[in-house]
Amino acid sequence: MYKKEKVITEIMAERKSVIYWLLMSFVIIFMVWAPFQKALFNGNNYEFERPIYTSLIWSSAIMFLISIYFFFNWKWKSNKDALSILVLFLPLTYLISLIPAASQYSATTMFYIQTIYITFFLIGTYLAKNKLGNSILTIALMGSGYFIVLFGLMNWFGNGRLAGSLVSSFSELTDGVYRDAVLPDYAGIRLTSVFQYANSYAAYLIALLFGALFFVSKSNRWSIVSINSFMLVPIILSFFFTLSRGAIVVIPVVLLILLFFMKLNRQILFLLHMGIAFIASFTILQKLMAAGIALNKQFSGSESSNNWLLLLSVSAVYTIVALLIQKFIAPIIEKKVERIKSRKLTNNIVPILTIVLGALAAFLIFSNVGATKLLPENLKNRLENINFAQNSVLERGTFYRDAMKVFKDHPILGAGGGAWSSLYEKYQNNPYVSRQAHNFFLQYLVEVGALGIIVFLLFLGSIFYLYIRSYFKNSAEPKDSHFLFFIITISLFIHSIIDFDLSYVYLGILVFLSLGAMTSNIGDAPFKWNLDKPLINKIYPSLLLVISIVMLSTSTRMLSANSSFKETIAVSQKSTNYNEIIKPLNDAIKLHPNHPNYALQKVGLDLQVYSQNRDEQFYNEALHLLAGLIDSEPYNRQMISQQLNAYQLKGQYSQAAGLADSMISNFPWDITIYEDSISLKVQAGLIEKSNKNSQAVDQNWDRALEIYNIILTKMKYLETLPKEQVQGRAFNVTNKIALGVSQIKLYKGDGLGAMTILKPYVNDQFDIPTNRAVARLYLAILQKQNTNDQALYDKLIAKDPNEKQQIETIVNMSTSAP
Repeated sequence: MYKKEKVITEIMAERKSVIYWLLMSFVIIFMVWAPFQKALFNGNNYEFERPIYTSLIWSSAIMFLISIYFFFNWKWKSNKDALSILVLFLPLTYLISLIPAASQYSATTMFYIQTIYITFFLIGTYLAKNKLGNSILTIALMGSGYFIVLFGLMNWFGNGRLAGSLVSSFSELTDGVYRDAVLPDYAGIRLTSVFQYANSYAAYLIALLFGALFFVSKSNRWSIVSINSFMLVPIILSFFFTLSRGAIVVIPVVLLILLFFMKLNRQILFLLHMGIAFIASFTILQKLMAAGIALNKQFSGSESSNNWLLLLSVSAVYTIVALLIQKFIAPIIEKKVERIKSRKLTNNIVPILTIVLGALAAFLIFSNVGATKLLPENLKNRLENINFAQNSVLERGTFYRDAMKVFKDHPILGAGGGAWSSLYEKYQNNPYVSRQAHNFFLQYLVEVGALGIIVFLLFLGSIFYLYIRSYFKNSAEPKDSHFLFFIITISLFIHSIIDFDLSYVYLGILVFLSLGAMTSNIGDAPFKWNLDKPLINKIYPSLLLVISIVMLSTSTRMLSANSSFKETIAVSQKSTNYNEIIKPLNDAIKLHPNHPNYALQKVGLDLQVYSQNRDEQFYNEALHLLAGLIDSEPYNRQMISQQLNAYQLKGQYSQAAGLADSMISNFPWDITIYEDSISLKVQAGLIEKSNKNSQAVDQNWDRALEIYNIILTKMKYLETLPKEQVQGRAFNVTNKIALGVSQIKLYKGDGLGAMTILKPYVNDQFDIPTNRAVARLYLAILQKQNTNDQALYDKLIAKDPNEKQQIETIVNMSTSAP
């Protein structure tokens, strides 16, 4: 009795707490704002960083309030309190991984993101522990989710400008429209809503779908049933509009897991509502799919209104059906099930039947019995192409194998946050382009190594173990109170095994908020060791206070730097005045030193000015910035290009050739690095030829030919890829490579070999400098062989009369020995 009164007293105190309501207000506003910042996607680039830095300011302010709240309320008594300590080790592993980080910039950003996750985990842990806080967070999660669904459908039905006007005060728009909310690709158009990526939106919709079904099937309150059931048809339609094959495969897995956590009567109601909602959705799916495709090509106000009316009508009809089920059928089912609920394995009957029905559905979809003919054509094609031999599956398998290669080279501490995006080109099996590993756990392993993944899995396993144990011990109401958070966590984690959903910081926040809320429901069992000491109880809030102040200061500075860089970009688009451009750029670099985008922008400007006036000050400044980037961003391809540019401006072709050659191992499938290496080796060899250093000539040109043979070998390897797998970027002998190799062969006396390599690349598109150089060399080779292509020669001379002299120079040069 005393304990119950104490809990009631604490709840009443919280309701009167200014800090408590400030925290709740911050969280609610954040949950509305954050999704419309491209869901806070972490793209390891300045274009995506501003919303993340803003979120860091938000979370720092929230953590500051939490630390003050904890000074008066936090004590290390229970497992829940121990987990609030353990969560601090997650950013600590990212901090440690900064030591071997492949990119200091990306690794630091990931460390900041982890501190955001801490904040929301603590919010969930301590503010969802009572009914009021739990209700507020639940409404914020589901309410913002429903708004995202309606926002997406507004874009689907061509009302993009109206949708944009609703979020224009806090979201970046393009011509009044949220960019890529509906995204065209080879499969047709796909609904992406705020995520700009259909697969991650589909994962989010799985969580919303099962969350809504959970509230509909468990509640007797007409308001709760009405709101959630009304949104089921829009959620299901949106899910299919994403055309996400992976999500279709994942949804039955998530469903099966959730069913094992329900009593038999709830399982039956859950599946009943789900089945009717899907049937209702399928009755209008084909029409609304076609309408979306048509309206995004040519908008029609009347057509858009008609489709909205159809959608809302079907949703309203299903809502009435759901209310009737909960009012009349649910009690009957509960009464019937009451007779057998005590029998063993009763709750396993429905999941087993679900597996059987799922297998039957899979058979109907993937066999030639014609079941998919009822579906829209683009959706039918997507479903029929689900198999283990398709490109997306084969490509993901390649990503996963390549991720393990990275891990083998960085097994303990990992290669730092953002390691995959920095290193994947070094380890890739073929020239695909994917700055995401498409598997959260493997990407996490690559970033923080065995140490980090062990800490994370220990943290995650502890929460799930304690939550599940508490769930099955509790009666119906306590276990239901936080089950939504379990649904969100499971849905996003399972789908993130096959995609990069948690690279969206917003979805990561949802996961950690939900993990915290699950932790709040594990009970108050005392911690194994008695650490409820006054000093310990004050150290933890003090640590959070320090972290919040440091992060607030840091994030404010970085956001200011980003603003200065945005100003730089804006000025450079309007003016070519160096002094006008460089002022905000210097401010950005001062606030955020060694930021790769900021530093490289200045390097490019300095080298451009140096090439015009040869003022050594600009060149030295560029070298100084590049030296800093070499240490912090050794795998940055743009940085390497600028280094090569700097060498060539000084005529240091041997150094440039050596750098390009050394980078082949880091970018083995980047054909441009091979182009640079071969052309620079040719240039270096020509310089040594003029110096009559035959040994150096042979070293440069023989290595260039070796590199050419490496290209040919790799081209043959690409032919061994499964025919269903797309190789990715082009990797073949280019005209620039053919030009360089042909030059070497000509100078070495192999005119026939030079001709054989060069001839396929000859054309008369002389506005392109490389084409002109190819034609020039080709005509020189012909002259050496006492023949000519008069038509090509005349066209080239007409383009530039000086070409005649250049051809003769090549002929004379190739005649003399090195």
